[in-house]
Amino acid sequence: MKIEKLLFPGNHSIWLSFNLFHVLSLPLLSTGAIFDESARRDDEVFRLAVADLNLNNEILETEKITISVEFVDGNNPFQAVQEACELMNRGILALVSSIGCMSAGSLQTLADAMHIPHLFIQRSPAGTPRSTCPLTSRLPGADDYTLMVRPPVYLNEVILQVVSEYSWQKFILFYDSDFDIRGIEDFLDRTSQQGMDVSLQKVESNINMMITSLFRTMRVEELHRYRDTLRRAVLFMSPATAKAFITEVVETNLVAFDCHWILINEEISDYDLQELVMKSIGRLTVVRQTFPMPQNTTQRCVKHNHRINTSLCDPKNAKAQQLEVSITNRYIYDTVLLLANTFHRKLEDRKWHSMASLNCIRKNSKPWQGGKSMLDTVKKFGVSGLTSFLEFTDNGTNPNIFFEILGTNYGEDRGRGVNRLATWDPLHGLNGTLTDRKLENNMRGVVLRVVTVLEEPFVMVSENVLGKPKKYQGYSIDVLDALSNYLGFKYEIYVTSDHKYGSLQPDGQWNGLIGELVSKRADVGLSALTITPERESVVDFTTRYMDYSVGVLLRKAERTVDMFACLAPFDLSLWACIAGTVLLIGILVYLLNWLNPPRLPMGSMSSTTLYNSMWFVYGSFVQQGGEVPYTTLATRMMMGVWWMFALIVISSYTANLAAFLTITRIENSIQSLQDLSKQTELPYGTVLDSAVYDQVRSKAMNPFERDPMYSQMWRMINRTGDGNVDESKEGVRKVKYGHFGFVWDTAVLEYIANNDEDCSFYTVSSNAPDRGYGIAMQHGSPYRDIFSQRILELQQNGDMDILKLKWWPKDSPCDLYSSVQMRQNGNALDIHSFAGVFCVLAAGVVISCLIAIVESWWSRRKGSRDDKEIDLEHLHRRVNSLCTEDESPHKQFSTSSADLTPLDMDALPAARQALEQISDFRNTHITTTTFIPEQIQTLSRSLSAKARAPNGGFFRSPIKTMSSIPYQPTGPGPNFGYGNDPDRGTSI
Repeated sequence: MKIEKLLFPGNHSIWLSFNLFHVLSLPLLSTGAIFDESARRDDEVFRLAVADLNLNNEILETEKITISVEFVDGNNPFQAVQEACELMNRGILALVSSIGCMSAGSLQTLADAMHIPHLFIQRSPAGTPRSTCPLTSRLPGADDYTLMVRPPVYLNEVILQVVSEYSWQKFILFYDSDFDIRGIEDFLDRTSQQGMDVSLQKVESNINMMITSLFRTMRVEELHRYRDTLRRAVLFMSPATAKAFITEVVETNLVAFDCHWILINEEISDYDLQELVMKSIGRLTVVRQTFPMPQNTTQRCVKHNHRINTSLCDPKNAKAQQLEVSITNRYIYDTVLLLANTFHRKLEDRKWHSMASLNCIRKNSKPWQGGKSMLDTVKKFGVSGLTSFLEFTDNGTNPNIFFEILGTNYGEDRGRGVNRLATWDPLHGLNGTLTDRKLENNMRGVVLRVVTVLEEPFVMVSENVLGKPKKYQGYSIDVLDALSNYLGFKYEIYVTSDHKYGSLQPDGQWNGLIGELVSKRADVGLSALTITPERESVVDFTTRYMDYSVGVLLRKAERTVDMFACLAPFDLSLWACIAGTVLLIGILVYLLNWLNPPRLPMGSMSSTTLYNSMWFVYGSFVQQGGEVPYTTLATRMMMGVWWMFALIVISSYTANLAAFLTITRIENSIQSLQDLSKQTELPYGTVLDSAVYDQVRSKAMNPFERDPMYSQMWRMINRTGDGNVDESKEGVRKVKYGHFGFVWDTAVLEYIANNDEDCSFYTVSSNAPDRGYGIAMQHGSPYRDIFSQRILELQQNGDMDILKLKWWPKDSPCDLYSSVQMRQNGNALDIHSFAGVFCVLAAGVVISCLIAIVESWWSRRKGSRDDKEIDLEHLHRRVNSLCTEDESPHKQFSTSSADLTPLDMDALPAARQALEQISDFRNTHITTTTFIPEQIQTLSRSLSAKARAPNGGFFRSPIKTMSSIPYQPTGPGPNFGYGNDPDRGTSI
C-alpha cells in the first residue's frame, strides 16, 4: 500500500510521501520544524532541502526524511511550546526552529526536559541586526539539548574595531524600532571607557515625519550642530529602513559630501547594497556576514557527497537573486543537511533508537531515551554546506563566522563601485586595512569651514575694501590655497572669538581653535598651530608642513654715540697721568736750564722761560718738534728719555685707536635659552594657555621630561604676576617699549624681527626643532590623509620652500642674531667716531678767536690813552750814534735794530720821503738806504714834535745806510772783520 499524501487540517501538518513497506520495516526519520508565521520563505527552503536530500541516494540510501512544520507567532512563547508538544506527541527525532529569542527560550526549556535535540536558528524581526538571545541557563551538570546553529553575535566586537580603525571619537548611532538596544550595551560600555562620544537616536517607522519634526523644533544653530553630528553615523537597521532613512536625509540636505556612514547588518544582500549605494552620498561602509566559497564555480554546488540546489548555492545565479536567499535560509538548509548526515551515521552504527511518543503535558512524562545519543552524534560530526562548515562546540554553539567590510569612495556619482576593504573572524580579528580611501584629488563641491587665529606671518588680515569680506594672507593661507587649487575644494574662514589656540579647561572643555573643532563647528583649524600630544588626543593633525622651535625675542642694545671715541684707547686715569707728566717734565726742564743756563747766540730771541719749556715739552710729545735749543747734558738726557716715552705712548695710542674705531665689540650675556634661564635681571614670559606655556610647564614639572633649563624658566615666568601676556602682540609691545623678553615660536619671532622698521629686535632659539606646525581636523576626518599626502608632495617638489622664502627671505634687511646695531660696512668709519676730535678743534678755534678779540680790545684800550708819549731821547741817541759811527758809504755792518714806533713812522710823511733807496745789492735780499743830513734833521724835529707810540712799543725796520754805524756781532767769539763782507747788512 502506498500513500501519496495525508492531510491533517487541524494543525496544517504535511507528511511527505513514503512507502508503507518502509514505514513498517525501517526506522522513520521524522523531523519537526517550527517557523515564524511571517517567514514563509524559511518553510520553502526547509522543504527544498528535504527534497534534495531525499533524492540523494548516497547519504540516505532507502530512508527518507519526513517532516512536520508548524507556524507560530514569534512573540508568543506559549504557542511555541504548545506546537512543540504536539510535534513530540507525533514522534520526532529532532526539532528545528527559526523564531525569535522570546519563544526560543521556552523551547529550550522544553527540549531539555524531553531530551529532544533542538537546533535553533535565530531570526531577527523585519531583517534588523541580531541581538544576543538571553536563553535560560540550565542546571549544573545537566545537558543542554538546544544547539545554536547561527554563531554568537559578534557585532559589538566588529563595530568597535571598525570605529577604532577609522579613529572616530564622536558619532551618532541610529537604530530602528525593531532593534533590541540591549544587544549593544557592551559596545556602549567599551566606547565610554575609551573616551568616545556616542549619541543614540531611534528611527521611527515614519521617517518623513521624524525629519520634519527636526526642522520644526530645532533652531538654526542646533540644526547646524545636528548636521555636523550626522557626518559620522552608525546604522543598526534593516536594509529597508536604512534605504528610506538615507533617502530622506539626503533629500533634505542634512548630510554633505564628506559624510561617512557605517551600516551594520549580517543579512544585507547584494541587491540591497547596490540600492543603498545609489541613494547615499559621501562614503558608505557596510559590515555583513560572509561565507567562504570555492573559486571554481563547478565546485560551489557540490559539498562532499551532496549536490546543493543551484538556486541556493551560487549567489550570482539569477534564480537565487530572485529568491533572496537570506542567511537564515542558508542555515536552515545546512541544518537539514546536518540532520541527514546524523541519521546516516546512526543507521550505520546500528544504535538506532525508535521514536517514542512523548506527551509533554502529563506530569509523569519521561524523556526520550535516545535523545542523548542523537545529541552527541549531532555535536560530533559537522557538514560543509552553504554556510561554509557547520559544526558545534561542547557548549552547543557554532564557532564558524566571517564578516566582510565593504566600502565605497567619497563622491556624489551614482553607481559607485563597492570594494572589499577587510574581513573579520573571531580567531584572527581584522584582516586588512580600513584606511580612508583617497579622494582621488577630487573634492569639488566641498566647502570647508576653516577656523584660525591671527598670527604673523602665518595668518594675517589684508586691507579690504569697505563692504567686501575680509581677505586673509600669510604662510598658512598660502599652504591652504595650494591644497585648494590641487584638490578643488573651497573654504570659508573665520577667527576664533577668544583669539586663543585652545587648551583644556577645568570643566573638561576645550576653548579656542581646538574647541571649535571638538564641538564640530569647524572642519579645519589653521594658523601657527603646533602638534602636541594633548591636542592630538581630541583632533587629527596632518603631517607637519614646517618645523617648530621655541625662541626668545629681545630688544637690541641701543648703540650710544660716543663723541669722544678718540679718547677710548686710554683710560681716564691714564690720560690724567699723561697730562701730569707733561706738566712735570716742563717744570723740570725749566729748572734744569735755570740752574745751568745755556749759552745762546747774541741777538737770539729764544729764552728758557717756563712758558717756552712747557711749549717745547708739549710739542715734542705730539711729535711737532721744539724751538729752544737746549744744549746742556742734563737737559738733553731728560729730553731723550721724554722722547722715548712719547714715542711709546703715541704708538700705543695709534694702534689701539685703530682697533676701537674699526671693530665693534659685542658684549651681551643672552645668546641662547640657557643664558636666558641663568640670568634674573631681564624678566620674560609667554602667552598664557598656549603650546609654549604648556611645553615649558611640562618639561619643568613632569618628572619624566624634567629639564633644569625649563625648570628655571618656569620659575622665572611665574615669579611675577605680570610676566605672561594674553596675546602675542602684547608680548611684542612689551619687548619694544620695555625691559622684557618674549618667549614664543621662533618662526613668528624671526618674522617680527625681520620686518621691524627700526631693526630693534634680535632672536635666540634652540637649534633642534622638536615639534612642527600642522593642520588640525576633526577626529576621523576623511581629509587628513589626502591633505598629508599633498603636503608631502609640496615639500618634495620644493614648492613649500618657495612659499617659505616669501615670508622669511634670505636677504633680510635686519640682522636677527646680533644684539647691537652693526655697521653695514665694517671698514668705513662714520662721523660719530670722530665727533669728539671735531669738537676739540672747534673749541680751540672758538677759544683762539676769543683770545684774539680780547687782545685787540686790549690794544685799542691802551692806544686810546693820550697822556703817554714816545721816549724820543733814546731814539735821538741811537740815530746819532748810527750816523756818526762810520762815514764810509761802502762799509757794511752787521745786522742791528733800531726801535721806532710804527705810528711814528706812518704818521710822518716827511720821514718816509726822507728815505731814499740809493742802491740794491744784486742777487740778495739786502737793500741800503742813505739819509740826507737835512732830511735827518727834519726827521729828528718831526719825531720830537709829533711822534707817539700808541702802545709804547717799538718795531724793527731795516734801514741800509752808508754812514759809520756800530754793529753787534751775531755770535760769540772774536771779531773776524765782517765789516768788509758784502753779504752783511744793517737795519734800523
